Amino acid sequence: MTANKTPPSEMIRVPTVLIPIVRHLAKIHRDGHTTALLQGLQELIAQFDSSVKLEATTELQQVEEKLGELETHLCQQDQQVATKLEVLGKQLEKIEKAIASGKYGGGNSRPRRSGYPYQYQQQAVEIKEFAPENLAQRLGVTPQSLITERETKSEKEFISWSRNRDPSSLGWKFQDGLYYPVKQ
Repeated sequence: MTANKTPPSEMIRVPTVLIPIVRHLAKIHRDGHTTALLQGLQELIAQFDSSVKLEATTELQQVEEKLGELETHLCQQDQQVATKLEVLGKQLEKIEKAIASGKYGGGNSRPRRSGYPYQYQQQAVEIKEFAPENLAQRLGVTPQSLITERETKSEKEFISWSRNRDPSSLGWKFQDGLYYPVKQ
């Protein structure tokens, strides 16, 4: 007989908005409908929980789809950028080769004279020696192409080649790891 007896009621605080609902639940309990009420509440909660799960699952699927679309778009962008960089690299190589070969000026032209009518007396600056990197920059070539020219030409040919590229028409000779100007 004690197993069927319901436990004594406990006093709990509820928000003011819920007071009428709790009173109504207490009346249903006093009328002996507690078991039916609990089953109804459990079914309601189960429906509420499952609908929340469905909504959340649907939203997560939509987010996953959007992320997939973004990932695909970014991969395509990366491929396009890589392709463009590759094309630019090839164009730069062509330009560098053209400049190194002297096809587009690249130091072959003589320095221009000033159109300014008054010429100032300039003191001559004596150029002593240049490191390979500095001479390459002066001649408008890469350090590697400077080495290639030096190694593939005779000393006279290299002096002539460098004289044609030098802004001051100086020829250059390689000695002891440095380049020295050649007097005419």
